Amino acid sequence: MNARSNRFSTSYLLVDGYNIIYAWKHLRRLADGAGGSLDAARQTLVDILANYRGVRHQEIIVVFDAHKVNGGIGSVERRNGVFMVYTREAETADEYIERAAGAIMKENIRVRVATSDYLEQIIIMGQGAARLFAEDLQREVEEAERDIRTRINEPKPIHKNRLFDNLDPKTAELLEKIRLGEE
Repeated sequence: MNARSNRFSTSYLLVDGYNIIYAWKHLRRLADGAGGSLDAARQTLVDILANYRGVRHQEIIVVFDAHKVNGGIGSVERRNGVFMVYTREAETADEYIERAAGAIMKENIRVRVATSDYLEQIIIMGQGAARLFAEDLQREVEEAERDIRTRINEPKPIHKNRLFDNLDPKTAELLEKIRLGEE
């Protein structure tokens, strides 16, 4: 992924996917609850972040550990504008995030990393990236959702598109005379 092709050119948010899932109660319940599904929790997180991205206008990369998956080659896919990265075998999400943050910041693009992993926060701050606790990201997401609801629910001005309003003055005057029976 080339940082120069960033559509927004303002910033990147790198998200430690499993860290956020297990930090947010509703996603943790989705992953671990009765009949829980880690896949459903991942997809829900990506959907939430896609909405957030639409309001905050930044590129988002969510990284999921696959370091314990034997033979895992890793993958990157894009869903609703959010990059989903599955690390390769023997690579943690932290390692990927550190490498990606460094590469993006070399392009002079702002990077924030969302994780509650204290050691990871220290490492990425040492590289120059900003940290974002899981709780802070959740607050930002909730604020973005309120912004979306406000935009959807605010009354839209009614614009009448009347022929009379779009006529040149001379024609409008002639039609007005006809309407009044003067012509």
